[in-house]
Amino acid sequence: MTAPVPQEELPILEAVINIRNRLTVLKRDRGEYIKASDVNSLYQAVVKQVTKLNDVRDDNTTYNNRLDTTLADVFSLLSLFYLTIGKTRDIPAIYSQIASMRQILRHIDESAVYNESDLAPFRRRIGDLRQIVQHEGKQSNAVTKLLERQLNECDAIVQSLEENLSVLSVELIPIHQRLVTIRRQLVALAAKEGSHKAELKPLQEELRKIDSKRVDGKFLGPGGIVPASQAICSSLLEECFDIAQEIKAHEDSKNVPDTLKPIHERLSGIRTELESLVLTHRWTLRETDLWNYSSALQEIDKLRVDGKFLDAEGGRPAGQYILLYLLRRCYGLIYRLLSASEPVSEELMPIANKLSTVKKCLNEVLKYGGTFSARDLYPYQLALFQIDSMRKDGKFVGSDGSIPEGQGIVMAHLNECHELLEMLKESLEEEGEDEDDEEFDDDDDEDAGESEGTRSPLPDSVEGSEAEEEQGNAP
Repeated sequence: MTAPVPQEELPILEAVINIRNRLTVLKRDRGEYIKASDVNSLYQAVVKQVTKLNDVRDDNTTYNNRLDTTLADVFSLLSLFYLTIGKTRDIPAIYSQIASMRQILRHIDESAVYNESDLAPFRRRIGDLRQIVQHEGKQSNAVTKLLERQLNECDAIVQSLEENLSVLSVELIPIHQRLVTIRRQLVALAAKEGSHKAELKPLQEELRKIDSKRVDGKFLGPGGIVPASQAICSSLLEECFDIAQEIKAHEDSKNVPDTLKPIHERLSGIRTELESLVLTHRWTLRETDLWNYSSALQEIDKLRVDGKFLDAEGGRPAGQYILLYLLRRCYGLIYRLLSASEPVSEELMPIANKLSTVKKCLNEVLKYGGTFSARDLYPYQLALFQIDSMRKDGKFVGSDGSIPEGQGIVMAHLNECHELLEMLKESLEEEGEDEDDEEFDDDDDEDAGESEGTRSPLPDSVEGSEAEEEQGNAP
């Protein structure tokens, strides 16, 4: 239960709610591109309120009231706005990535199904984000303090997960890694519709082989020793058997009981939409759209009690693994989309996408060659000319006269396209010169052949005079 808001924080709460409403209105406006000036002004307003809040609070105390939850909503939205305008390395843009990462790490900790290779990307990402915060954070100490606190929380979770793995003996690491992989395959199988007999059978056989390695319920090491951390592998093995049995039990019916079906359908719909965005995000995604998915997942996540979804009677029906898999899969897709966000503003993204397409086509033509003419290159020249004509003083200018983020990336794409086009023109000219040389050589050969075939020993005039002399000397 959230704590009440103190009297001195009520004006700050009112201001933060007002900012959130303005951000929500701005997010819903699809009629025009989001302006960096609007986002920056709202961010400065938030920084002002955070500074006031830090003045009335104790740094050593953890707070969790309505102001904190509202402020978290505001920072999440602002973060997505900064990604939308292409400012991916600015301090506000980092918030949503950290929040998404923290959510995934909590689920990993809860499931206890992971290995060192799963934690390594999070460790690297935390280091990258910390460098950005330390480098760019001098502009706003209030927000920097907030982000560092959240990064420290993620760091602590990763450290705790690594410590849990450190107790795993060397002899059991291969078995543990394989069991982690099998469990993921089983859960993914459980979330699929239809019959799974063919796919389930080899996994069950492999589990039996792993189980057969145990003696009196213990995995043995070299020389018959009993390595430490037996409980980790044994509990994971039993869980894999449980999931396999659940899949088998529901094989002839629906994967999820009726009491949990609404949650399953909602999560399945969210996963389908997010997977579609992963494929088309360069053309269709406005990062602020992820707010709706993130909010929906948090609402579903809050329905769990002690990690389980309950039915109307308070029981814990079967099908929990399937729902948790879908929930974690959705969180993972959101994190993937956030990480894939490019430092190009929404306004320049159509140009960047068009240039990426042109560059890909030119690379394919250059790579595979084939017969083509100058006429075939004309559409690419026209596309680049149209993009070039959009610049003013060498810059792409926004509708409000501002300079959108991502100029360097778009110009790099444009220059690369021009270079590829010039390379194709040069190859076309070289082919033309080679053909001219071949035709010239062929003409010379033909002339030479004709001369040799019709040539007389002497010219006609000379032959005629000699004949006359012979006739004159005749008796």
